[in-house]
Amino acid sequence: MKRVLARGNVALLGQLASANVLLAFDFDGTLAPIVSSREDATMRRRTAWLFTRLCTQYPCAVISGRSQADVASRLAAADVRYVIGNHGLEPGNDLGSFQGEVVRARAALVAALAGERGLDVEDKRFSLAVHYRQARHKRAAREAILRAVGELSVPMRVIHGKLVVNVVPARATHKGDALLNLRDAAGATTALYVGDDVTDEDVFKLDQPGKLLTVRVGASKTSAASYVLRDQREIDTLLARLVRLRSAGRPAPVLATAVDLAP
Repeated sequence: MKRVLARGNVALLGQLASANVLLAFDFDGTLAPIVSSREDATMRRRTAWLFTRLCTQYPCAVISGRSQADVASRLAAADVRYVIGNHGLEPGNDLGSFQGEVVRARAALVAALAGERGLDVEDKRFSLAVHYRQARHKRAAREAILRAVGELSVPMRVIHGKLVVNVVPARATHKGDALLNLRDAAGATTALYVGDDVTDEDVFKLDQPGKLLTVRVGASKTSAASYVLRDQREIDTLLARLVRLRSAGRPAPVLATAVDLAP
């Protein structure tokens, strides 16, 4: 995977900044650090300031596994044009049907996993997330979750995550579908997407040469993303460079860092 912040990619980011582009981001692990309690997830002060400024210059989207209302409440003052929840399906069509499927699946999963310690079934209305971060034996916990999902009478799709198994209605759209729809809605000719997890591979795997630049937070030998940020803290540098390049209207010979732009 190639580092998107490498000096050799100055021209690439400059071209992106001058294009009719939609910028889209995952939230947890991308705009915000991964934390032990999902309720505590928040952007760092510097990231929030940079992202707010970015949203004044570009059409921006956040596409998260969280519910739409949940992730929207964590975006500080940023005027984000599109906020998409539940792995790409919210808002969308047939939500009432999806909610009914999730209600039935949740009841069955709670019953099947009642004897397993350290599991937490999160109900996001249109999808479920079974967290096993607190489980003592994590591999056994994950296997128990997958067995329970496999026995559901309601057809559901599994999306693996970091110490979580996401359970989504099988007919639901995914993040890749959402990204393409948003790019069209914005009237953009190209898009940038930054994510960090298995659920983001639905975007990374899209075959969109010249129309999509994909960046993964953290290197992975199995990811389909074209570029990489070394870690989540590098998101600040990427946001800062995109802000400076858009402001300049052309690739800048000396690129800004997050320190340069932070208040």
